[in-house]
Amino acid sequence: MSQSNAADTCQIPCFDQDKVGKIQKKLLNDEARLPELAEFYKLLGNTNRLKILMSLADSELCVCDIAHVLGLSTAATSHQLKLLRDKGWLKMRNDGKMVYYRLNSVDLLSALKTDLKLLQQKLG
Repeated sequence: MSQSNAADTCQIPCFDQDKVGKIQKKLLNDEARLPELAEFYKLLGNTNRLKILMSLADSELCVCDIAHVLGLSTAATSHQLKLLRDKGWLKMRNDGKMVYYRLNSVDLLSALKTDLKLLQQKLG
């Protein structure tokens, strides 16, 4: 968490100091990972990367097939694939000149599908 100066801090006395203290302690335990989580969501904040992850749900695909799914160039698709692979979410396999990708995280796909379902329920 970022440090704030006294002028930015709420000056109203705390109503439930025990509850606030417990929450602060819990957040302190997670504080080191929160910037990483923000980066995680930033990487997922791109429609093309989400489409790639969803496209690889059932089987591996070559880069050119993924490019056709996305309607992007092979170079642009490769760039997006590299970002996802660098995070460990995809595995890559070479077969001659062909490069194939597959998901490396079933848990990530499950979370994305759950989030998409929640969004669809909320929006109707």
